[in-house]
Amino acid sequence: MFDPRVERPKPRLELADIVRRFGPDYLAHYGSSMMPSQKKALADIVACCTPALGGRLYHCDECDQSFWRYHCCRNRACPKCHGPQTQKWLQQRQAELLPCAYFHAVVTIPSQLHALFRRQQKLLYGLLMQVAAQAVLELCALKRLLGALPGLLAVLHTWSGSLGYHPHVHLLITGGGLTPDGEHWEPARGDYLVPVAQLSRKVAALFRDALQAKAPALFATIPAAVWQGPWITFCKHYGQGNEAVLNYLSRYVFRTALSNARLLDMDETHVTFRFQDRKAGTWRTERLEGVAFLRRFLQHVLPRGFHKVRYYGLWHPGKRMQSNRAWFLLTLEALANPPALPKWADWLLALGQLTKETDQTCPKGAEEDLAMPRCPHCGSQQTRFLGEWSRWHIPWAS
Repeated sequence: MFDPRVERPKPRLELADIVRRFGPDYLAHYGSSMMPSQKKALADIVACCTPALGGRLYHCDECDQSFWRYHCCRNRACPKCHGPQTQKWLQQRQAELLPCAYFHAVVTIPSQLHALFRRQQKLLYGLLMQVAAQAVLELCALKRLLGALPGLLAVLHTWSGSLGYHPHVHLLITGGGLTPDGEHWEPARGDYLVPVAQLSRKVAALFRDALQAKAPALFATIPAAVWQGPWITFCKHYGQGNEAVLNYLSRYVFRTALSNARLLDMDETHVTFRFQDRKAGTWRTERLEGVAFLRRFLQHVLPRGFHKVRYYGLWHPGKRMQSNRAWFLLTLEALANPPALPKWADWLLALGQLTKETDQTCPKGAEEDLAMPRCPHCGSQQTRFLGEWSRWHIPWAS
């Protein structure tokens, strides 16, 4: 029986709650200037794991109760959907992972280019990812540095911890590469891959030349000082083997600009959220008006059709044979010089995590990806699928 004197836990605040509260006001103010992908993100986030997207009806034979599992929106801006997507993507990538050392690099544009990037997102985001990878590949091709072709995975992020506009590219780079003759795997020299200062200058020069060739009118609007100042980059040793890859992928690939766990409070006019101040090494809070909060969040919704994860070098789809050759050479080397048992066991354990079936990361409603969900009433797995209903329409979000 319900006792009003007992204090109940407050329901967890979600981004969908904020969109329901302030979304109509935001559309009234900025709807005419929004990208289609931003409108779709608002609609999908509101509808995620609700009857609006339809769902599957199940019946539990144990307690004789029926229950729904509503469909997820699968929008890449939705903080509830990236868990299952990550698991599927990891399983698809396991054949491409190389048992070697890895490096993590970041390429960041000068703040003077932020306004231009906002206006020309699809062109400039793609150009930045391309030249960042090209700069690394050209430096690694130099005999004095590596003299080989590494594998690169590039991920675009556009946000800072406080949801500010901060376009930058994360690069996962194999700590070595396949020699031009395809006969040897050339490892990186310890914790060093490429000189960061030279990488920074090369990225700026390549971006300048590529932009001038692709969009000369746009290039003419940029002050010359932009190309002379520093383009912030860093490159550091990230780890060894598949465990390093798993750590990287879970941190960067399907990460959204804001997770529900960072939302603290919402009232009639404002939203409070927390963010990590990496320079100070502390967590901070910020309170914004609801419409301003959504405006800050939506600036990180990418244009429709833009691929935020791209592959270069050995991981490019056109280099499949070279990638397989690199995997073969590394495997032969590992068999000839097996590491100590604890490290080898850790490597196998990390590899096993890629194929491990689990529902721990699935948000409510994502269980359609599993064979049979548990009954929410009694916890039994003796459930039967009864039927599926398609999505419904949300009038205000159209």
